[in-house]
Amino acid sequence: MPEHAHTDLHFRDARELARAIRQRELSSRQVTSHFLDRIGRAPTLAAFSEVTAERALAQADAADRLQDAGILMGPLHGVPVAVKDSIQWQGTPATGGSQTRQGVISGETSAAVHTLAAQGMVILGKTRMTEYAFGLSGQNPTQGTARNPWDARVARAPGGSSSGSGVAVAAGLAPIALGGDTGGSVRAPAALNGVVGYKPSSGMISRAGCLPLSDTLDVLGPLARTVADARLLTQLLAGPDVDDAATLALPAACFTALRHPVTRRPGAVAVLAPQAWPAPLTDAGLRIWHQAQARLEQAGLAPAAWHPPAALSFARMADDNSVVLAYEAYRYYGALAENPAAPLWEIVRTRIAAGGRISQADYEAALRRRQADMAAFASAMHGIDALLMPACDQTAQALDPEDVRHVGLGKLLRPANFLGAAAISLPAGFDDEGMPIAVQLLAPAGNDAAMLDCAALLEPVLLPAPRVPDLSSWGL
Repeated sequence: MPEHAHTDLHFRDARELARAIRQRELSSRQVTSHFLDRIGRAPTLAAFSEVTAERALAQADAADRLQDAGILMGPLHGVPVAVKDSIQWQGTPATGGSQTRQGVISGETSAAVHTLAAQGMVILGKTRMTEYAFGLSGQNPTQGTARNPWDARVARAPGGSSSGSGVAVAAGLAPIALGGDTGGSVRAPAALNGVVGYKPSSGMISRAGCLPLSDTLDVLGPLARTVADARLLTQLLAGPDVDDAATLALPAACFTALRHPVTRRPGAVAVLAPQAWPAPLTDAGLRIWHQAQARLEQAGLAPAAWHPPAALSFARMADDNSVVLAYEAYRYYGALAENPAAPLWEIVRTRIAAGGRISQADYEAALRRRQADMAAFASAMHGIDALLMPACDQTAQALDPEDVRHVGLGKLLRPANFLGAAAISLPAGFDDEGMPIAVQLLAPAGNDAAMLDCAALLEPVLLPAPRVPDLSSWGL
């Protein structure tokens, strides 16, 4: 295929690519080969832990043959996708970002990968992640840290734990990716890389066959170029699964509503009052926040301030989320953390080990507060479709060995996990150094469709002139 036909192919959204494949402007093999070529030319971005090129080309050829036979498996038929290393695919490595699992090959395929393949999508490979998904900066010194593509000079945080997924989409190495969000791990890399990151309500997508961190909090979600792409991929993956009990607790209407976008009224969105924010923003972060608010006001979309009930402290919920996460993570990985010979990054070892010092009584009390908070949030949000608040306190900063420079991310992102809420990170501007920053929308558990409607309404206003990173220094 002539090179000029590939112009900006890698920055088209997934639905555009699907349409081009469907209309035979492109074949799945041409699209897949283009992305594999880009991945191969940008090893320094370290977005992928495993590139499954042979399988991807075989899947692409199969997608093309099916289309020749008049069969399209789904709305993203033939479109490439990347998946986080913790999402298992039989016969491929599943290290969970840890050298303690080096050489471990999956003996099973996750429900999510089964569905992606059944929809005719092409899996490019597994993306890098924070070790055992325990960290939001995206740093992983034992296996290699994905590079934030917006700065080729300074190694800045790519966001974690789904770091490679965020980098892959931002750098045009994949049109869409699947990550996991236990304490912000889809929204953090989306926010710091300038893409959309959607954490569905707990139970929306089956986690069967994925490496766990916290049974209560783990959620799978997409990183994408647009809200519409994120919604569509979730629509394909969502549904009850007997192998994941959390999916059986959501009413069927929560799944089916994803298929029916609705135009929302301007007053459907409220904004969390600044005094209720769980972390302050830096001066640059606050400036971009106010600029985004001004754009919303100019568009007639200025949200009214929302004050949570006194018992609903976002800062306390962020801390409670850490209690539940650490306690449950220790049940899975505590023995590794307590083994000094295990090749864990010491920062992650310390985080896991801390879970062993949380009492069962404190853990159960946090779970009881979670149920009360979920009910209080749903009640207080009655008549409001989505709540707007900052997604990050600052843009991506240079990585620090102690991994403390990005703690504000967790304080802002974790409340949504504790609430089991739907949440989505939306690009909202750039700082003076050209680094992206984001806001997020939240909605009570199960109200994903309405929140996504609101996100689609706000998306073009928050960032009227989208940008892509200068990738010339990365060999692209």
